[in-house]
Amino acid sequence: MYKGLIKRVAADLALRKIPYMIIGGQAVLLYGELRLTKDIDITLGVGVEKLPVVLGAVQALGLRVAVDDVEDFVRKTMVLPATELKSGIRIDFIFSFTPYERQAIEKAREVQFDDVPVRFASLEDVVIHKAVAGRARDIEDIRSILRKNLGYDKEYIRKWLVDFDRVVETKCLRTFEEITSEIDRENER
Repeated sequence: MYKGLIKRVAADLALRKIPYMIIGGQAVLLYGELRLTKDIDITLGVGVEKLPVVLGAVQALGLRVAVDDVEDFVRKTMVLPATELKSGIRIDFIFSFTPYERQAIEKAREVQFDDVPVRFASLEDVVIHKAVAGRARDIEDIRSILRKNLGYDKEYIRKWLVDFDRVVETKCLRTFEEITSEIDRENER
């Protein structure tokens, strides 16, 4: 069900030449442990000025926008929430506006879903997104991803987490370092 919808969305975004990457739970399924996820989060390589183009994709895909005042909601949140009526699956189209997001989209990994190339955030960028979100579920996702994948770019993650800690005043880097230390101790046993 999710795979078919992801393929349709990926094909439509490619047709419209909208750069994107899948993040969130769907990306965790690619890099980490199997887990329940109820939505699809897609970061778009465009700003809100492309809302009409994205709304065209939503309509062509047979999705229903999940808010009333679309322009106001998107301007305030940078997110266009939509739902596939047939399945009830929610898709959040996230407009990008930072150099980090644009660079992460360029670094995205292409995965073949049958005959359709689908772009997923890199492992490192999924970890960064999860660290910044910082919820308990996100921390568990980071653990599952890092336990399963030993060869990742720690310095890339650290660089961006330092930047986010400075801008958002969080402790993302400390959380990341605690998780990597914990996994290193587990691997030493």
